[in-house]
Amino acid sequence: MKTLIGGAVATVLGLIGLSVWWTSFLQLLAGAIPVMLLLGGGLALYLGFDELKDTWKKEDTKTDAPTKTDEIEKYKSEINDLKKELESLKK
Repeated sequence: MKTLIGGAVATVLGLIGLSVWWTSFLQLLAGAIPVMLLLGGGLALYLGFDELKDTWKKEDTKTDAPTKTDEIEKYKSEINDLKKELESLKK
């Protein structure tokens, strides 16, 4: 109940304050909006650059993949040769 009464009092005082200091509120808002845009834009630039670096790292790992595939094929053929040799020794 105390919270409800406190919230109602704060709302009424806020409305009275806005009506009395409306021009001061607009000046504060006019000064705060460019700062918020500047900080938000800087954050967006940082996050975009970080995402771009992650994309570059993924592309680097993709170029290594064909080498690994060649190694896999080499080992598969080696295993097949050893299986054939083992079967010939069993006979």
